[in-house]
Amino acid sequence: MSDKLKIAIQKKGRLNEKSLSMLSDCGINIKNGMGKLIATASNFPIEILNLRNDDIPQYVEKGVADIGIVGENTVFEKSKQQLIIEELSFSKCRLSLAIKREEVYSSPQFFQGKTIATSYPNILRDFLNNKGIKANIEVISGSVEIAPGIGLADAVCDIVSTGSTLLTNGLKEVETIFKSQAVLIATPNLNDEKQKTLERLLFRVRASQNARRNKYILLNAPDKSIPKITEILPGMKSPTILPLAEKGWSSLHSVVNENDFWDVIDNLKEAGAEGILVVPIEKMIL
Repeated sequence: MSDKLKIAIQKKGRLNEKSLSMLSDCGINIKNGMGKLIATASNFPIEILNLRNDDIPQYVEKGVADIGIVGENTVFEKSKQQLIIEELSFSKCRLSLAIKREEVYSSPQFFQGKTIATSYPNILRDFLNNKGIKANIEVISGSVEIAPGIGLADAVCDIVSTGSTLLTNGLKEVETIFKSQAVLIATPNLNDEKQKTLERLLFRVRASQNARRNKYILLNAPDKSIPKITEILPGMKSPTILPLAEKGWSSLHSVVNENDFWDVIDNLKEAGAEGILVVPIEKMIL
């Protein structure tokens, strides 16, 4: 039996591309991967299994694959959420209810007695039950958005990224019932060697994720402004402060979360910061 950690990913599509990109960001080189069921890494003890997205939770639960990268929506639809060990913050989407564009919508009670087409009957059923709604669920796979147009259903419940597919088919999104992203799942009983490999992989994944979520900034400021600026820029512990050649001025270096970035920049300018430089972070080890 191979000691390599077997990781299942979607065999084609956007999630496949994002998964391989994540592994590349972790410094893992995949060889012989194009169009093959199994690929290997040349510099890390893992094997890649290219599988159907819907099958990945089952393969991981049964130990055929040790870990897997899959959409959170698929994990919950298969009732395998106990397998999730890490949120990966990419391939974000939502599972939403949509109706014909000309319909008037005011609340989820609109769906009382309606027929809804979906590939996610379990998530949809949970939502309807929580709202006390009785509706007919028409389970179909693929091209869910055409169901109202051909008279198969009154509405659809489908994965939405941009909403353009719904618009093309004369539908409008009216209710988000589940928010999803790519997640890492793991079989419950890894041996010690594979658990160590998984921990090494998670260390790299988290370092890459931290880098994407943060920016490194450098700025110049008069020394009298440093106390106010340090309140704005705590960094990971505190900003790095270096004296400049010009007397009475210093350079401050710090890390800013991308969600707060523009607000922080505005506050820094008001506090007297000048010459602000923003640099992407390749890896960030906490």
